[in-house]
Amino acid sequence: MLITLEGIDGSGKTSAREFLQERSAEFDAEFTFTREPTESWYGEAVQRSIGDDDADSLAELFLYTADHAAHLANTVRPALERDEVVISDRYSDSRYAYQGATLADRLDDPLAFVQEIHQPWTRPPDATIYLDVDPETGAERSGVTNKFERVEQLRAVREHYERLLDAEPERFVRIDAMRSPDDVREDVLDAVRGALAEQ
Repeated sequence: MLITLEGIDGSGKTSAREFLQERSAEFDAEFTFTREPTESWYGEAVQRSIGDDDADSLAELFLYTADHAAHLANTVRPALERDEVVISDRYSDSRYAYQGATLADRLDDPLAFVQEIHQPWTRPPDATIYLDVDPETGAERSGVTNKFERVEQLRAVREHYERLLDAEPERFVRIDAMRSPDDVREDVLDAVRGALAEQ
């Protein structure tokens, strides 16, 4: 089973993944914990583009897509073939939401375009936990260290996430991440329990 953690920057995805890793022994399952961008050279190229305010948004999309394809081939699919539960901190929905937002000035429906580009190189998640915060909070928490963490950018990204949730409400579990970290983590744990129970 593939479970993904999604949300704008500052929503607490990485903290949620780390918490799940700490509590994974409570489950009757083997887990692989992973993230995107990866730590491969593809992921390093993505990180370089994130730090470059002048990076071309279309070129960035293909960097992210290459990293995702390698992640799927080298980590996600092998773990699923071993009947493990894969928990990924960011996955394809991040691409749709973020790169969809960066391409908004170049395409009529950038989210649909990114989904179409990605489609041959992905494996849809079985469940997605969406940690929801407002853009102002996300920017404040993340510290606005790069171009994707600015309030106006996060606002556009969040709108794309809302489109994704509207299109597949049965896949997403929305969690209010404006609350205390302990409450959010417990809800994330419950969401994973619920997803595994439905497997």
